[in-house]
Amino acid sequence: MADIDYREYEKMSPFEIKDGLMKLAKRSAQKSTNALLNAGRGNPNWIATTPREGFFLFGQFALTESRRTMDNPAAGLAGMPQMKGIAARLDAWLAKHAEDPGADFLSRMVEHGVKMFGFDADAFVFELTDSIIGDNYPVPDRMLVHAEQVAHRYLMWAMGANAPIGKFDLYAVEGGTAAMCYIFKSLIANRILKKGDTIAMGTPIFTPYIEIAELEDYAFKAVHVRATQEHRFQYSDEEIRKLEDPKIKAFFVVNPGNPTSMAIDPQTMKKLVDLVNTKRPDLILLTDDVYGTFVPNFRSLMCELPYNTICVYSYSKYFGCTGWRLGVIGINEKNILDDLLTKLPAKELEALDNRYRSITLEPRKLKMIDRIVADSRDVALNHTAGLSLPQQVMMTMFSISELMDTDKVYQKACMAICTDRVNMLLEGLPLDLQPNANFAGYYGTIDFEFWLRKYVGEEMVTWLKANVHPLDLVYRLAEDHSIVLLNGGGFDAPNWSVRVSFANLPDDVYDDIGRGVRAVGRGYVDTFNALKGK
Repeated sequence: MADIDYREYEKMSPFEIKDGLMKLAKRSAQKSTNALLNAGRGNPNWIATTPREGFFLFGQFALTESRRTMDNPAAGLAGMPQMKGIAARLDAWLAKHAEDPGADFLSRMVEHGVKMFGFDADAFVFELTDSIIGDNYPVPDRMLVHAEQVAHRYLMWAMGANAPIGKFDLYAVEGGTAAMCYIFKSLIANRILKKGDTIAMGTPIFTPYIEIAELEDYAFKAVHVRATQEHRFQYSDEEIRKLEDPKIKAFFVVNPGNPTSMAIDPQTMKKLVDLVNTKRPDLILLTDDVYGTFVPNFRSLMCELPYNTICVYSYSKYFGCTGWRLGVIGINEKNILDDLLTKLPAKELEALDNRYRSITLEPRKLKMIDRIVADSRDVALNHTAGLSLPQQVMMTMFSISELMDTDKVYQKACMAICTDRVNMLLEGLPLDLQPNANFAGYYGTIDFEFWLRKYVGEEMVTWLKANVHPLDLVYRLAEDHSIVLLNGGGFDAPNWSVRVSFANLPDDVYDDIGRGVRAVGRGYVDTFNALKGK
């Protein structure tokens, strides 16, 4: 390890450092009996099968509908589906394919749409049929009519809206990553945030939020509202008071956290709500809640403060569909962004009139959610905006499968996977951790500094900081144990910490990871004790 100058890597994203760690771990595995264990990325190793079975079977039905209007088998050419009577034709087709995987799901899906949403059966089935074929542009471009209603109800469940909080306009996007890019870009374009403004971030946080804010395009001054291990990864009163500063225009949160997997607890949530309601009603909130479905009784900021909150949600982790790129941006119909637009100076309003004049005769009536759609395609290409229609069908089927699962069998199974792996890791370490109802268990943050201080003492921590570079932790794990974890410092977690993903490896390897982490920690302690004894 002596030939590595860690200082060269200090500014790099942990996701980029991971590539080097992978090479190191592979070489290590080839030279030893260790298996390569990459717990650095959060791609789940499970998938939701039922909605996928429905999707792939429905595609076959859609092809038969296309051939009804035009059929040239020799050329491999067909026409476009027609709506009239399509629901009855689906019923008849499913009766012939009753034994095929997905047939029962599709029958229940249409019945659920009609009964629970009041959908016209032909209109619902036609939207799905025409969309899975992908023979038209998305209309409406923001999100299909039935797809939005289904996703909205799913989102209300996923975010813990157990009481009415008003309607949210949804924009279907290419995963949570696209949502982040579109929101940042549009907030700047619409003068709601300006280059150099002060924002706050609840840290530790998913690294790209830190990196995007630092880009030359935005150059935001970031105030970090820190959730520490000492406070069970909740924001202390002192940290929350930072948000009282009127210079802070927006507060960005990942909830449950990444890399901590800790959801904001009810007590902390109440303090945030009180602060906004009493001292900062002008504060914009952005909450990224992709891991909310892994926490029992989860409740999002969007439920507590719908007027102030932009919600980002991705289907990727819960349904095992990172490759599908499925996410939504949600903004309440009554929201702070639309109100802020009306208060802009006259010159800025005129500039925005010119920006959006090509897509509407009344630019000032264009809602922020629709501005985000337009800005995602540089306005000029707004007429071709929108998530691809087959993706919206898959999103609809994922959503409705969860809504029909009233016993939450799938959710319980997903939670059990994470819980079992966390317990395996703890057996390998071992650490004395108390159960926490707010812990999603999707990731874990192991803070060497915290645990060495607790088990060895402050002198050990002082020595560690003086003699061990924080990146040595992940490089030593890769070289000595063929284990790939991410450095916590890249998430603005404690520098001498690592993030482990409980999503992407078999259950039985997590005790090996725990033992590897323990061995690295013990190595530092042994070196410290040896030097101390001289």
